[in-house]
Amino acid sequence: MAPPVPLLAVRGSDGTSLLRGPPECEQHSAFQRDDRVSRCLTFSRDGTLFGWCNGQNVSVVKSSDGSVVTTFDLPKTSLLDFSPLNNILVTWQPYSKSADSPQGDANLQLWELPTGRLVKALFQKKVESWCPSWSEDEKISVRSVNNELHFYENNDFNSIANKLHMQKVSDFALSPGGQPSKVAVYVPGSKGAPSFVRLYQYPVLGGPTAALANKSFFKADRVTMLWNRKASAVLVTASTEVDKTGASYYGEQTLHYLAVNGETAVVQLSKNGPIYDVAWSPSSAEFCAVYGFMPAKATVFNLKCDPVFDFGTGPRNAAYYSPQGHILVLAGFGNLRGQMEVWDVKKYKQVAKPQAPDTTHFSWCPDGEHVATATCSPRLRVSNGYKIWHYTGSVLHKWDVAAGSELWEVRWQPFPDGSFPERAVKYQAVPSQLGTTQAPPTQAYRPPALRHLPATPSSKLHDDEPPQDLRPGVSGEKNISKSALKNQKKREAKKAAKQEVKPQLQPELPLDHAPVSNSQSEASSGDPEMDKKIKNLKKKLKAIEELKEQQAAGKVLQKNQLEKVQKEEQLLKELQELQIG
Repeated sequence: MAPPVPLLAVRGSDGTSLLRGPPECEQHSAFQRDDRVSRCLTFSRDGTLFGWCNGQNVSVVKSSDGSVVTTFDLPKTSLLDFSPLNNILVTWQPYSKSADSPQGDANLQLWELPTGRLVKALFQKKVESWCPSWSEDEKISVRSVNNELHFYENNDFNSIANKLHMQKVSDFALSPGGQPSKVAVYVPGSKGAPSFVRLYQYPVLGGPTAALANKSFFKADRVTMLWNRKASAVLVTASTEVDKTGASYYGEQTLHYLAVNGETAVVQLSKNGPIYDVAWSPSSAEFCAVYGFMPAKATVFNLKCDPVFDFGTGPRNAAYYSPQGHILVLAGFGNLRGQMEVWDVKKYKQVAKPQAPDTTHFSWCPDGEHVATATCSPRLRVSNGYKIWHYTGSVLHKWDVAAGSELWEVRWQPFPDGSFPERAVKYQAVPSQLGTTQAPPTQAYRPPALRHLPATPSSKLHDDEPPQDLRPGVSGEKNISKSALKNQKKREAKKAAKQEVKPQLQPELPLDHAPVSNSQSEASSGDPEMDKKIKNLKKKLKAIEELKEQQAAGKVLQKNQLEKVQKEEQLLKELQELQIG
């Protein structure tokens, strides 16, 4: 039996349309194009249903033949979603008040399909986490209400089956798949206490002893939590709004790993700088992180958080695994030039290096053979359009919007896992009338006066690091013991960290504010006794800082250690008074 042909939904100022599959991407004959301005669109999880709002009503049709399932008179709907088994359609419109309704109207509606019966109307003022999260079998659903989690069972939204009571639950992520369902919750730190993420298995939600895993950390204003497909582990990217060192305007990020068996770890990244993206492999056995000041590094880690393959450095800020997990695309979008690196994951061999400038959207087709790139408004209001590529770099279909029109969204029709088999990776570009777009080799800028002279090695802006296979036995490490290999990796990480301390990352200071190096003695107050007191206070504060780091790593402090930490504010005040005096 031949595999199905995916659909591509396109939404813009000219209306909503469905295209039938790569490589031709022709209009889907069973779907009547809607020329009215569309506010939103979505497919069901299995791709059998398609819904959109055209500013007059919400329509749901069958993707296969375009037959109407149901229609709702909801002209202001801005977001749509289906429950996993297509029993519920969720609609959301911006919350508003009026003279007739000073308290506002319930703006989150849950509708039964295909009868169109209203199951429940709820208040949801914030667009963040607007939609309830369901388990795959729809036996459990959960939503965040006033900093606590409300659990419902079997789509009965009239009674709360369970609650997670914790101080200010800021975010959560329900595990994919069916039972038993797990939930990751994030509680931000306050009053000197660290932030933490905990994993629970429903319905055992009470107290820290019920947690499957717990990870605490100090540097976190917000987090993103990402489950793997098998629901066995979560990756947590903790971010601060401001980098206190002044090295980056991105803030600071750290990457943490939590497994349902209780194991936790901090993922050690070998280059300083922001974490741009983290992606799980569909196999759930490894993940890829893109990180570090430009040119960024990309590394694949296993479930022990050990590096497996290092892709070296390059202009990249995103990672995308194919649905089958056999291909990985590293890309540099946004403020980068749109370079894509296509890698065979099993052989860790580069397949192609196409380039898609001004890309604001990238997505894999479910067949694992094609990708879509698009330039959409409002991110970019010029040169709107999309391209369908084969992963080898061939452009198979291209569409540019007409002058005065805008493209807002493109979305592939999803399919259940296993609908498309994994095919052997091709290294030769497939034939195409539109050709390929390979990234040109990058060169450092040279002023006009020097362009007639031959280039020298010193003209490079930076030294690019080549890819490196870190699997034992692959790159001559077969005879190295595990302990020696571990020490070697530590030395390499320490060396890389030293190389990252570059003068251009330090803020420029006036000469009278030049920092004193560690080899120089600290400035003396002229009073030996006072200098001694200042030195002792700094020593105590350093010890407290170390205790706080140990606490953030999960270590339980003893009573006398906790008392030391509580004295930090008092010691800082004493130090300030001595230094002012």
